[in-house]
Amino acid sequence: MAEHKHTNRLQHETSPYLLQHAHNPVDWFAWGEEALAKARAENKPILLSIGYSACHWCHVMEEESFENEEIARLMNEHFVNIKVDREERPDLDQVYMNAVQMMTGHGGWPMTVFLTPDLVPFYGGTYFPPVDRHNMPGFPRVLLATAEAYRQDPAGIAETADSVLAELRRMNVTRESGVPLAVTLLDAARQGIARGYDRRFGGFGSAPKFPAAMTLEFLLRTHQRTGDAAALEMVTHTCRLMAEGGIYDQLGGGFHRYSTDARWLVPHFEKMLYDNALLARLYLHVYQATGDVFFRRIAEETLDYVAREMTDAGGGFYSTQDADSEGVEGKFFVWSRAEITRLVGGADAALVCAYYGVTEAGNFEGENILHVPRPAEVVAREAGVPVESLTAAVERARPVLFAARERRVKPGRDEKVLTAWNGMMLASFAEAAAVLARADYRKIAEANAAFILDALRRDGALLHVYKDGRAKQQGFLDDYACAAQGLLALYEATGTTRWLEAALALAEDMCAEFWDEAEGGFFYTARRSEQLIVRQKDFFDNATPSGNSVAAEVLLRLAVLTEKTDYQRKAVTIFRLMHDTLTRYPSGFGCLLGALDFYLSTPKEIAIVGDPEAAETRALAQEVWRRYVPNKVVALAAERDEQARALVPLLRERPALGGRPTVYVCENYTCRQPVTTPQELANLLDAARGQSA
Repeated sequence: MAEHKHTNRLQHETSPYLLQHAHNPVDWFAWGEEALAKARAENKPILLSIGYSACHWCHVMEEESFENEEIARLMNEHFVNIKVDREERPDLDQVYMNAVQMMTGHGGWPMTVFLTPDLVPFYGGTYFPPVDRHNMPGFPRVLLATAEAYRQDPAGIAETADSVLAELRRMNVTRESGVPLAVTLLDAARQGIARGYDRRFGGFGSAPKFPAAMTLEFLLRTHQRTGDAAALEMVTHTCRLMAEGGIYDQLGGGFHRYSTDARWLVPHFEKMLYDNALLARLYLHVYQATGDVFFRRIAEETLDYVAREMTDAGGGFYSTQDADSEGVEGKFFVWSRAEITRLVGGADAALVCAYYGVTEAGNFEGENILHVPRPAEVVAREAGVPVESLTAAVERARPVLFAARERRVKPGRDEKVLTAWNGMMLASFAEAAAVLARADYRKIAEANAAFILDALRRDGALLHVYKDGRAKQQGFLDDYACAAQGLLALYEATGTTRWLEAALALAEDMCAEFWDEAEGGFFYTARRSEQLIVRQKDFFDNATPSGNSVAAEVLLRLAVLTEKTDYQRKAVTIFRLMHDTLTRYPSGFGCLLGALDFYLSTPKEIAIVGDPEAAETRALAQEVWRRYVPNKVVALAAERDEQARALVPLLRERPALGGRPTVYVCENYTCRQPVTTPQELANLLDAARGQSA
């Protein structure tokens, strides 16, 4: 064990981010009563520092400031210092990020917030350098000025804190719109989103550019609903260029967090579980909609990356892979031309370098991020070889380069298991198992579902985080909603009633613990959770979908399956609360727009009656899953499965005709003629699609 000059309380935590700070000279506390009581007893302001383990600038601020003994002395003398992992405590992050954005006009991580002992913020910011730099005050200057203001001007501090608290409370007030919900809202959202589209490079806006998976999902739904060719083009063009860019790991699969430029070349190299969950499902849907195997390959490579590198032996999915290795951002992922030439050798090396845009000068700090800047046909023509020869050379080189990369020092990995992110990835694996007939994906999904239900529940309550054998923290709204979504997807893919029962139980608990009976919508924290200075609601779909958006779609799907009208009522209330805001800012509601699209459609109710494991039943299910029909629910059960029939009215009085597996396709609880062969089912689904379009 290495000797450490300093060790603080964070050594007892499980969060990798907190443990990274366990040997700072700062007298850190984790968030908890010990720290809060000290601040009250000593009337000291709290310095709250929030970040996460894969955050590059969090590492920078630690090295520059939190490991600096003089800066640590100032922090320890004047403040009670609390370090929070935003992924463990998104409730704290949400409240105080809103405050920082309000006070400064921007936000981000690391986040530095100064609080009164009553936990109300009065000053804040993000990264502070160790000395004055680029018109930014140095951290010591900030510390001294803040401490002095707190001592010398308590009335001014109190006035600022009261003003911030009042504004935080005001932000939480929502009112239902009286405007009817109609498809014109979807059409207007499509037009608003299109105005920000980058026709050249795909995506939306300029640098930095994020992979807007939920917005693209909505555009794909728009194409399905209306036949809008331009909407489909926005989706396919963006998805192709992202997958050919440096934001996509060309050797190992999976997407990095975002692109620092407009053309998807130079990423911020961290890989987040939630991005890969959302993008794997998006590419799967684009494959369904287009039949283009390119998109299938990207979906599978992304899921295979998660299975290989981000999956715990117990079935949970890890949170993040760091941007840095050996203290250098991106070092694990970049290449020199000489290294590729040495490893690949011969004529293949030149072809591989041409295909992946590798040059002597490089495209990132003298090194090369692998990307595919030109079509294979163009590269092959310039090299004077058949395109098949180029493709074969690349396919030979990929495992060689991957194996060589595996021998490098890997980026750090945050092995926290977060319930909401696991629910998102569970849904992706479950749906991919059904669409692609991948038994290995089904096995991964089932192991994850069992992990969520066994390891992340205590005394009937869903918990938020698991690490090192310990689950803790009352679950938040998105934990309940995303876990229910994943379990529901797994039920639809397998017909295993256990998963539907668990999804329904979570939905019931979610409604009991989070629903606001007075104003409508779901709070982010449960009734039984720690009470913060405000109890917030989150509606915007940011990097991850909001809990309200996911809850709306889950409740709508469960309403169709169970005929529980209260589920639909709650979803409709969410739409009405967000109607006006959604109209003004459609790009902030990609997931909610998808749920609204489901509500405004007539979802197909597909009942498959037959042994779920029988080959004939699987052939019928495959006919359902191979096509892109986002607005559907699938109920699957053996003919004599009374438990399933009790849960799902759609399965009642639905016999297997002639003893053969049978499919009933219904809309608005009215069913078409049942069918027993894949061809009959294909004809029925195609005819139904034509009528709905």
